[in-house]
Amino acid sequence: MGVFRAVSRPTYDDGVRAQVAAAVAAAPPAGTPDERARRAPARPGHLDDRRHPGRPGRADPRRRDHRGTHPRGRRRPGRGARGSAGRGVTEARRRQEGTAAGFLAYLLWGAFPLYFATLRPAGPWEILAHRIVWTLLLCALVLLLTRDVRWLADLARRPRRAGGVALAGLLIAVNWGVYTYAVLSGHVTEAALGYFLNPLVTVALGVVVLQESLRRAQWVAVGVGGIAAVYLTVDYGRPPWISLVLAVSFASYSLLKNRLGISLSPIRSLAGESLAILPVAVVVLVWLSARGETTFLAHGGVHTLLMVSTGVATAVPLLLFAAAASRVPLSTIGLLQFLTPVLQLMTGVLLLGETVPASRWVGFAMVWLALAVLTWDMARHVRRSVRARRDLVEPAP
Repeated sequence: MGVFRAVSRPTYDDGVRAQVAAAVAAAPPAGTPDERARRAPARPGHLDDRRHPGRPGRADPRRRDHRGTHPRGRRRPGRGARGSAGRGVTEARRRQEGTAAGFLAYLLWGAFPLYFATLRPAGPWEILAHRIVWTLLLCALVLLLTRDVRWLADLARRPRRAGGVALAGLLIAVNWGVYTYAVLSGHVTEAALGYFLNPLVTVALGVVVLQESLRRAQWVAVGVGGIAAVYLTVDYGRPPWISLVLAVSFASYSLLKNRLGISLSPIRSLAGESLAILPVAVVVLVWLSARGETTFLAHGGVHTLLMVSTGVATAVPLLLFAAAASRVPLSTIGLLQFLTPVLQLMTGVLLLGETVPASRWVGFAMVWLALAVLTWDMARHVRRSVRARRDLVEPAP
């Protein structure tokens, strides 16, 4: 037997059975078993508090003790099995809901090129400014309706955390602005490459900034990704700066959020980051208005509504992602995240008419090879971790 089963302790049922057996043994042999049970003495304060009022000496079969057992100590059959099955069904349902939420979040992010293309003739600066303003207004409305505003005072009393939220806002603003520019200037495939590179850049930042140690397969993945970046630089005739800025900005944003810890809920975090970069949005809108380049009210009601909807388009995928992250394993999130750049790449090539030469597909293939190695290593590491935890909990045969 394993170490967790080496010691056998008497249970409540064992005590009840021992008392009943002792009472039967002490009774006269005459009479039926029922009569002997009726004559069995009861210890005050134990089984006698459940006596049937009309039949002294008999426990009321309709009553159960706090452990869900029969008055004579027999446990209700199947109760534990039904409870375990119920918990298993609940956990499976949570995972299904989380997977669906994560799939929908990455699907919406993958459709962003088509959405931002409908915002023309607005330029990237105007779209960025409106995205910040309407996202903040939407978050403020939700927080006011839920009466969840006291955290702002707590955040203001903690300059370090407030500074981290502000820096995160600046990083995500850079990411939003460059991505919008990539879509409106016809570089969706280059933007997709940036999100393919993002996991590799995240691992590299963990080594450089956090001094993390990598497994051998992770080093191979990062090395192949670096070779792919050099190859694509030569193929483009310039560094793929859109891809690199998107990958580095989002990886830095994720790293900063990791260092800050889970101190704010997703809606609070998005509201705080939008509030921190609101001055940038105000300056941009004033500057565009002064130059006569704003399109918000100059191209009909549909265009105005589309610009207003940037707040919803920003908040909804984020909240779906938060719901998924709390319900499914990290390995599932890691696999789902590749859905976004795949959809963006297909949108750029098949729907927006961008051309990708054969030599560039070679660079993409090198990046996909690095991601395949990284995903395989992550899955293997997760399986080993689960097996190790199971070996620690389960008894040895």
